[in-house]
Amino acid sequence: MASGHSIEIERSISSSIRRVIAGSVALLLTAPRAAHASLLAPETEDKLATFLAIFVLFLVPIVLIVLFWMVHVLPEKIAHKRQHPQFEAIRTLCLLSLVFGGLLWPLAWLWAYSKPVMYKMAYGTDTHPDASKEGAHAAGTEEPNGARLRAGLAQLEGRVPAAELIALRMELEAFEAKFRDTEAG
Repeated sequence: MASGHSIEIERSISSSIRRVIAGSVALLLTAPRAAHASLLAPETEDKLATFLAIFVLFLVPIVLIVLFWMVHVLPEKIAHKRQHPQFEAIRTLCLLSLVFGGLLWPLAWLWAYSKPVMYKMAYGTDTHPDASKEGAHAAGTEEPNGARLRAGLAQLEGRVPAAELIALRMELEAFEAKFRDTEAG
């Protein structure tokens, strides 16, 4: 019986040792330690945090405002490039969209990519009224005092009968004289 009793004592001792070890491990795992979360020195961390705060507070809002502005001017640029006949209205809608926080921007975008249905019927053109002037000015073909009209008239001289041509020239001279009189007066 002595051997059975010693086995029982050994088991109780080993279970007690296991409990002590498990408790010690649990205590060590829950005990606070000094944590080193950064590889930088505390002074460097402070300088980096100051720089990031200044960057986030000042530079990021400026960049966001510029991006907001650039996106809201896109429909205006598209309308100008496509010589949209209602370019000024699209420009105004873009500016209003800036005021209203971008709520009108999708409408300006859609408007810039569309052509008005009845505009050509009403005004006789599908482009902005100043588009031909801008194109002629950009190409350097803009001629003063109606020189382009006179060149077109010279081309037509061969096609029109002489009697009609004389009548047209007389009307043109009368119109030019009337125009000079209104400019002078």
